[in-house]
Amino acid sequence: MYFTDRGIEELENRRGEEEVTLAWLADRLRAFVDLNPEFETPVERLATFLARDDSDDLDD
Repeated sequence: MYFTDRGIEELENRRGEEEVTLAWLADRLRAFVDLNPEFETPVERLATFLARDDSDDLDD
């Protein structure tokens, strides 16, 4: 298990039954980067990954 899996599991356990919009997620990602600017690049990469169509090449 990767260390980050703990956070993903916590998210799933606490909020797994909720439905959220992508606008809500984008707002939370912006708030996180505002509080933690050193994570701007990883958050940008995650957002780009999530924005891609399933048929896009993920090897870019």
